Amino acid sequence: MFGVVFPDHTFPLDATAFGQVAPNSWLLDLSTLSLAAAPRSAVVFLLPAAAAALPPGKAVAVYFQAAGNRPFAFLGALGPTRPSASFQLPEAGDEPEPPVGPAKLGVAVEDAAALPPPPDEQRAERVALRVGENLFNFMQSFCGADGGKLIVPTDILDRWFRKFQERAKKDPTYLKSFDF
Repeated sequence: MFGVVFPDHTFPLDATAFGQVAPNSWLLDLSTLSLAAAPRSAVVFLLPAAAAALPPGKAVAVYFQAAGNRPFAFLGALGPTRPSASFQLPEAGDEPEPPVGPAKLGVAVEDAAALPPPPDEQRAERVALRVGENLFNFMQSFCGADGGKLIVPTDILDRWFRKFQERAKKDPTYLKSFDF
């Protein structure tokens, strides 16, 4: 039905490498794979027959657990219109307790409508919101009020963008501050 490749680490693994934990859910314990290093990404794919046979409204959700004592993170979903995807795998993190137990990749057939947006889309939305807030705050510092309307100079976007670029050049971590 599906397979996975950890680039630079493995050859394609099919569903038989996964243990079935429920009728529509499978887990791959990464400790069973003799990997030289922890993989940083995974390519998950549906076999053509499985993509075509997926019931309407269903998707194959992909999850990753960086360590046994960490929660599963939703990576994204596959279906007939997106039969494969490359996912960045989250690390165990800087949490106070050290990671315990093996990392696991989970795959489950679930209702597509019930799945959250992929983390990349969530991140893009957060970054866009922060950039918009930055622009608004900059514009407010130059504006006047006229009957409840903000009046700003016509070159305000150019001025803001130049300041944004200058700050990003001076501080390489500045752009990372827009992601929360």
